[in-house]
Amino acid sequence: MVEKLGADGFMSELCKGFRALMDCEKGVITLESLKRNSSAVLLGLEEEEEEELVLGEDELKCMIKEGDLDGDGCLNQTEFCVLMFRLSPHLMYCAKQSFQH
Repeated sequence: MVEKLGADGFMSELCKGFRALMDCEKGVITLESLKRNSSAVLLGLEEEEEEELVLGEDELKCMIKEGDLDGDGCLNQTEFCVLMFRLSPHLMYCAKQSFQH
């Protein structure tokens, strides 16, 4: 995806994803906003794909816990982008390769 969009385009897409999942009043992703908004994000997918991607509350809690670097129980934009980067094996491989050269 980075090759297709370029670094700036990829970061722009991550930021759009953050905004789609965040609680607009708080400016962060909370468990509640993740539960509420992740369903809306999946509406654009075909029914078969949507069923495969639906996450339960425990999985959503784990996602927030995994990305919550400052321990406040939610994800700010930086934490979300770091988490998405960490969850992408291809991005991790490319980052590792760039540090090795």
